[in-house]
Amino acid sequence: MAVPKKRTSISKKRIRKNIWKFKGYLVAVKALSLAKSLSTGNSKSFFVRQTSTNR
Repeated sequence: MAVPKKRTSISKKRIRKNIWKFKGYLVAVKALSLAKSLSTGNSKSFFVRQTSTNR
């Protein structure tokens, strides 16, 4: 017969939620950093084709 699980404490729930949020924050910081390096042309991992306006 199925037995109901014990309830997770509020503090443990909060800790897990904060870890989940922090991982998203780190991904956002990394994406912003990459965008800045691409916009300034200092990126070493991406090759952006330069479009010339003189045609």
